[in-house]
Amino acid sequence: MSRSGLAIALAILALSAALAGCGGSSPDTIVLYNGQHPQLTTALVDAFTKQTGIHVSVRTGDGIILADQILQEGSASPADVYLTENSPELMNLEGHHLLTALPGSIIDQIPTRDESPAGDWVGVALRISSLAYDPVRVSRSELPASVLALAQPQWKGRIAIAPTDSDFPPLVGAIIAADGRAAAVSWLDGLKRNAQTYQDEEAVVAAVNRGDAAAGIVNQYYWYRLRLELGAVATHSRLYYFPHHDVGSIENIAGAAVLASSRHKALAKRFVQFIVTAPGQQILARSYDYEYPARPGIAPNPELPSLSSISPATLSVTALGTDQEAVQLIQQAGLA
Repeated sequence: MSRSGLAIALAILALSAALAGCGGSSPDTIVLYNGQHPQLTTALVDAFTKQTGIHVSVRTGDGIILADQILQEGSASPADVYLTENSPELMNLEGHHLLTALPGSIIDQIPTRDESPAGDWVGVALRISSLAYDPVRVSRSELPASVLALAQPQWKGRIAIAPTDSDFPPLVGAIIAADGRAAAVSWLDGLKRNAQTYQDEEAVVAAVNRGDAAAGIVNQYYWYRLRLELGAVATHSRLYYFPHHDVGSIENIAGAAVLASSRHKALAKRFVQFIVTAPGQQILARSYDYEYPARPGIAPNPELPSLSSISPATLSVTALGTDQEAVQLIQQAGLA
């Protein structure tokens, strides 16, 4: 989903109309703004309602657009809980004081590095940025040690990206945090010269698998979901993790928060708590969402490699920031 001004304005108008038609929630119902994958959220909501009797009205959209919607709505937002794929949206809402502090019974279940430093949101899942590649067009010896190498001339016409996908700004933000603004500007300028652009990362991984692009930047779960859809025989691409903690394989945090304006804070906190308990995290692990549970001791989907074998880059959520600078640089590079 594009973060350009026009696209955001149109999306907010469309979402506002949808929300206006949904009405308020009953006393035993909470409203969830869901920026996560619908199948996973449905499984979590169904299990929560079955256990507690509390109903959840789910309104699904792009995580960035939903965060912008909350900013527009302010204290009038009908949402009780916000669930999204990347930490910058949560840090942005936290910076605007739109989230409420979560109790220790919730945040203590997840490592400190995977949640809000202020205690306003909690991590629920992890995913890793990676490179899908066509082994016919890219040999193992050609795979770069750093994501920054993709801006070099030898990758011209060979790399696919989705710069307006909400998963792309956190990668740019990671480069800013690790290597500086100038390095991020240079990298984006190189991608502008080298890359084919697609609407989203699902399209990127499909293009690589078809042979339309030699390689593409994606979060790792898109490749696994494509393989599940097509079958192993029809999956011609491979997945590569940048080594030595390079930010090309940054560990991104999906998280959940209760809004400060929620009229059902106690019920909303019960839902967030359920997501991070062992039963909730096991639902995530057993799903075909292919994210890593944030709670320690919960084994991920067995098809996923262990995080220790990948050695992803990890940045504090404060260092990764709110995406604002990253989005500005993407737009300045002419990629959005």
